[in-house]
Amino acid sequence: MTQHENDNQSNNTQSSDHSGARYWGNVEVVEEGDNYRISRVEIKPRHGIKPQIHYHRNEHWVVVSGVAKITCGEQEILLNRNESTYVPAATLHKVENPGSIPLIILEIQNGEYLGEDDIERPYDLNLVKPVNDI
Repeated sequence: MTQHENDNQSNNTQSSDHSGARYWGNVEVVEEGDNYRISRVEIKPRHGIKPQIHYHRNEHWVVVSGVAKITCGEQEILLNRNESTYVPAATLHKVENPGSIPLIILEIQNGEYLGEDDIERPYDLNLVKPVNDI
């Protein structure tokens, strides 16, 4: 392997700005390329990722440990270890951990643009109104 190939391989496995602790758990980028990112997502018991939508990428989620409560569009499902789901671009979605052990998901993002500025939250889109506004 040349030094250039070695450097490129190192760049694919280094953690990006996407990695790090969140109030709901942790994200660790396992591998990243021009049009994809593979992350290990850990969600604390009784926590979840807020509803979001993005327009330039699709996601595949594979449950490694725990139980995931997934909302994708109008569909809500429970996934157990070794089960997966697909989240198409431009679809409002969220994932929650209703269990008492950490939920671990492998997330595969694939698309022409993976930037964090492609994520919008429903409150920003006025798709969900706070309880006191209803």
